[in-house]
Amino acid sequence: MKILAGVYQPDAGTIEVGDRRQVFTNPAQALHAGISMIYQELDLAEHLTVAENIFLGAEPRGALPFTVSHRRMRAQAAEFARRYRFDIDPAAKVEDLATGDCQIVEILKALRRQASVLVLDEPTSSLSEREAQRLFDVVRRLRREGLALVYISHRLEEIIDLADDVSILRDGLLVACAPAAQLDIPTIVHHMVGRALTDFFPRRDAALGPVRLHVRGLSSAPGVRDVDLDVRRGEIVGLAGLVGAGRTEVARALFGVDKKTTGQVLLDGRELSIGSPADAIAHGIALLTEDRKRTGLCLELPCSWNITLPNLRQIGFTPFIKPSRESRIARDAGARMAVKWSSPQALASSLSGGNQQKLLIARWLLAQSRFLIFDEPTRGIDVGAKAEVYRLLNRLAEEGKAILFISSELPELFGIADRILVMRRGRLVGNLVTKQTTPEQVMHLAAVDTGATPPSPAPGAGYAAPVPE
Repeated sequence: MKILAGVYQPDAGTIEVGDRRQVFTNPAQALHAGISMIYQELDLAEHLTVAENIFLGAEPRGALPFTVSHRRMRAQAAEFARRYRFDIDPAAKVEDLATGDCQIVEILKALRRQASVLVLDEPTSSLSEREAQRLFDVVRRLRREGLALVYISHRLEEIIDLADDVSILRDGLLVACAPAAQLDIPTIVHHMVGRALTDFFPRRDAALGPVRLHVRGLSSAPGVRDVDLDVRRGEIVGLAGLVGAGRTEVARALFGVDKKTTGQVLLDGRELSIGSPADAIAHGIALLTEDRKRTGLCLELPCSWNITLPNLRQIGFTPFIKPSRESRIARDAGARMAVKWSSPQALASSLSGGNQQKLLIARWLLAQSRFLIFDEPTRGIDVGAKAEVYRLLNRLAEEGKAILFISSELPELFGIADRILVMRRGRLVGNLVTKQTTPEQVMHLAAVDTGATPPSPAPGAGYAAPVPE
């Protein structure tokens, strides 16, 4: 993407747009040639309106010199949206929009620039199912209108559904290219990771120990209501639910980001008083956040600093840090996670998504956390990196760690978790033994509001009461 956008220059090869060979030394040249990017991390000015974002850098001039006509800008943006059948208010602030609408603004920006090639990177990674379906309709419509689209996604069912042709990369090399009609998901996975889909989720026979985390009556202001859960040593417990069900809010309450209003939290039989993330870290609780770039990493700090931030006492903080000791500890922690970096002093922003995720995991392993919360740990990373995360989770469980694994992807919950807890509207509505249930039952509990006790499963489906102590 960055080579096509003119951010990086190629060492070899050529780029042709239409019948013209192009050489881009900066992003402006790529835009002028008709290539427009929509990155996974949306590039919008949130404090500006929809119209101001669409026309950023090309604002209609006002009646007086050096002024902008906001009225004409809004009118042109509204006409532009109608032309492409987008229902969006040009006067709305971007910060007030849903993520799906922000994607639409990015697309309108690209179309306003008269893009002939549109490159979308993981466009559904932060969208709900409904927003994703809306985006698919937009992509199909733009294709019919003659745009060339490059659609990058780790959600392989989207690739099969949307693409005409599929190109598969592994370790920077093109390993396969074929019409989508000739491919299926197991074949794509095999090319991407060099192994069959049946080997994707590692087998684990970890012996479950006593209850490590014991939670009763947990509630918090952002929408968690009376949650009970137990996680044993050596156990991976999945947490499922639709967008807005309260999964991340449970994690934030357990980690002290959000203040709990009621409830009791015990770790290894000891009741905890957690008023802040610092308290949680001191008690051996770790949170790998849903959005690693905004709430996990300090992107413009070195990788070594990102690993050692909550672990300063281990590197001799008295009161000065010893750089040589810090670098050695960070290097050892990174090696354990197989982080690919030029050095521990490289900026965290220079790493790929998968390596950034491994950097965060290395942080919490160095902190010797006993209870780990992984919130969407495989979002926005490639299939090979996902497989590495799954193997790491298994290894941590075998070492006796207790893990709460939050995910929107049912296949990975069924592939990695021993039990699956289901949330709806801030409440826990199901506690299922993974081997004895089905994805359909999980979705039923997550989506169907009966207004009463969760429905009983069919015989053998595996609805379970909380694991006893």
